[in-house]
Amino acid sequence: MGLFKRKKSRQEKIVDSDISSSIETNTDTVHDKASTDVLSTLADMPITEHLIELRRHLIKICVAVLVIFLALAGFSRELYNFLSDPLVAQLPANSTMIATDITSNFMAPIRLTIFVAAFFAMPYILYQIWSFVAPGLYKKEKKIAIPVLLSSIFLFYAGVAFSYFVVLKGVLKFFIMFAPQNVLPMTDIDSYLSFALKLFMVFGLTFEIPVVTLLLILARIVSIQTLEDKRRYIIVGCFGVAAVVTPPDGVSMLMLAIPMWLLFELGLLLAKILIKEAPTPALASTDKE
Repeated sequence: MGLFKRKKSRQEKIVDSDISSSIETNTDTVHDKASTDVLSTLADMPITEHLIELRRHLIKICVAVLVIFLALAGFSRELYNFLSDPLVAQLPANSTMIATDITSNFMAPIRLTIFVAAFFAMPYILYQIWSFVAPGLYKKEKKIAIPVLLSSIFLFYAGVAFSYFVVLKGVLKFFIMFAPQNVLPMTDIDSYLSFALKLFMVFGLTFEIPVVTLLLILARIVSIQTLEDKRRYIIVGCFGVAAVVTPPDGVSMLMLAIPMWLLFELGLLLAKILIKEAPTPALASTDKE
């Protein structure tokens, strides 16, 4: 009987150990399920539900832009006057802006008002994009994405402001100064609007270079050391891109290429501060020695 009881107690210990191990595995499974709960939910959603969710966010974006546009529609002429002030200030005394199309007097201010409405609605637009993408991100990725989102909004506004208050005046002065004496500059309002909007978008996107640089390093597509080694080629590339996307003059090219270079250096500096790269095996071995 005593031997039977000892065998029985050993069996109970084996059963208890099996139960405890199963409980530990179950708790690990619960933690794994909790960490991937959102992603599994998104994976189980059919493509139609994703499209419906995307349509809902796009409708909100369109409604926001429409509301701001309706609020600014009554000030469309004042907005165009504000945009054309740098050009009018550079024109000769007997020169003025002209409209070569019968609909230009109406359509040019309306186009500008739509752009201004989208410009003011940019934080809300990016928030809707964030609301659509955020459920598929981990907590660590969300912590990185929020500062990147806010900084991208600020940098885009800074780029547009820089192009209007600094670049636009210098470029217009350069073009009008080199006009022949027998030519009286009279710019069409549609042509000037297209020129100014292109300039605003180019500089607004250019000022996103620090964010793009930081994201490329965070995604480990490139490393800080690689960017430092290729710095001379990147500087030449900045001047090449500026020569292609800007008007054919040296002033606008320099005003874009130099900020591009400085913004790249800013992104590299932020990456060095925020990211600590692991040393290479060769460096690690020399440190040990």
